[in-house]
Amino acid sequence: MIKQVITFHYFLKDKSSKLIDSSEGGEPITLLEGAGQIIKGLEKILVTLNKGDKKEIEVPYQDGYGAYDQRLIYKIPRSKFPPGPIKIGDMFQISNKEGSYRVVTIIDLTESEVTLDANHPLAGEDLFFTIEIIDRRDATPEEMAHGHAHGQGHNPH
Repeated sequence: MIKQVITFHYFLKDKSSKLIDSSEGGEPITLLEGAGQIIKGLEKILVTLNKGDKKEIEVPYQDGYGAYDQRLIYKIPRSKFPPGPIKIGDMFQISNKEGSYRVVTIIDLTESEVTLDANHPLAGEDLFFTIEIIDRRDATPEEMAHGHAHGQGHNPH
């Protein structure tokens, strides 16, 4: 099956219509269908759209970044952090025993303890996108083999 390469601009808002992110003023996003580059709830709709289509899309949290999981909040000793200032809202990349990485956010701290939240910042949130499809084409065999779209300025592997 030939996969699609889809290029689009977007606005992302939360349920109160607060702007979270946008490609406005920047380059559009280009993705290879099925490569896991965006949340499944958005990709599921994008693959049905054609070049020039504009659409408002609601992605429930289950099809976005999943439910907020209280088990992903934990406390560690302040001594585990490098010396220097840290504050609530700082984000760090940590690794587990298996060597995989996760981004965590400091949500509370004392002189002796740091409380970390390993949930994605948009976990538990329904997401509201406004999408405009800029281009849509068949992926090349090379793109499918590499698992990502190639575009202008692509550096060959």
